[in-house]
Amino acid sequence: MTETQDKPMNAAGASEMQALTFELSGEVFALEAGIVQEILDLLPETRVPGAPGFVDAVINFRGQVIPLADLRVAFGMDQAETSIDSRIIVVELDLEGEPALVGLRTDRVCEVATLGLGASEPAPSVGMRWPSEYVRRLVKREGDFVVLPDLQAIFAPQKDAPAASQLRH
Repeated sequence: MTETQDKPMNAAGASEMQALTFELSGEVFALEAGIVQEILDLLPETRVPGAPGFVDAVINFRGQVIPLADLRVAFGMDQAETSIDSRIIVVELDLEGEPALVGLRTDRVCEVATLGLGASEPAPSVGMRWPSEYVRRLVKREGDFVVLPDLQAIFAPQKDAPAASQLRH
């Protein structure tokens, strides 16, 4: 896993991170702003037979074919209908030492925000509705939690579903 690109400690003693927040099934998630390449309206998708459930399609991004992932599937959430607010966030990830562009389906993109990582906790191993290994941190914000997904863990090759190797273009 690559290290978080956190800012150094500020005067209040808490580190901060610039993040793009988005929603999936009513939950707020955040990605480090530095990995976000672009936010797109929904595009035509081409289904890929035999692909893992959460990376089941590809899209054309500026003339390049990139995988389209649905984090709802990785987190065991129910599928949702697309809406006028649905977007695709294109991120660049380091997968097995190589940069790879990946599109992530979202219900809604919220904002770019500064998250105080001093108000964060690791994911508890018990009582989570999602696989805790896919959650890097939970950040307390305005009386709620923002989920920082661990994209490296989600897209890591697995014995039964080699997702990262299928993301190569």
